Amino acid sequence: QVQLVESGGGSVQTGGSLRLSCAASGYIDKNNYIGWFRQPPGKEREGVATIYTGSNTYYADSVKGRFTISQDNSKNTVYLQMNSLKPEDTAMYYCAAQTRYRTFRIPLRTTTYDYWGQGTQVTVSS
Repeated sequence: QVQLVESGGGSVQTGGSLRLSCAASGYIDKNNYIGWFRQPPGKEREGVATIYTGSNTYYADSVKGRFTISQDNSKNTVYLQMNSLKPEDTAMYYCAAQTRYRTFRIPLRTTTYDYWGQGTQVTVSS
């Protein structure tokens, strides 16, 4: 059983920064994906960033160059550093982990992931 707990959300102004944390308990193989997703009000959940093997990463085009995903294995924690925040980044942010093997997996697709956290709210005001 895997549990994921997000923290670090909050309210910032345009151009500000936040760092989200995802603390994981339970076993997650290093080759499996851990991802960040977000769901703006009234919209579908979308992939933001994914990491695996500690250093391989994928990003949505909308956040490339602004967001950085990283992993601290000693703390079983994945981070999402968010810089140059925009109002359109406002959303509930979720951490997710893949645990089941898949022959074909897409990093930023929700169906790739098996466990989800409860989310942390990020609000960016103009």
